[in-house]
Amino acid sequence: MDKKKIYSWLGLCMRSGNLVSGDDTTLRSVKKKSVSLVVIAKDASDNTKKLFMDKCSFRNIDFIIFGEKSELGKSIGKSPRAVVGITDKNMALQIKKLIDNIEL
Repeated sequence: MDKKKIYSWLGLCMRSGNLVSGDDTTLRSVKKKSVSLVVIAKDASDNTKKLFMDKCSFRNIDFIIFGEKSELGKSIGKSPRAVVGITDKNMALQIKKLIDNIEL
């Protein structure tokens, strides 16, 4: 299993309107509980990681640490992103499954 498939799923989420990206937008969506999964880049700052991990844990929203900011941004056709949120439950499940299968 390779990472390309996950990045293409993120791109698919973006094109289908089921993805929010960037710190502020994703944080707002987390607070509204409108995201099913938050993907945090491995190279995001410690503060950003802690912030999203705490907020997601508090609201029982799944999160995973995966990929680099530049790759996350590129996969959704934007500049580098430290965090992206998946709003569609089924897409979030699929991405989670794919990431769980990867040997990180």
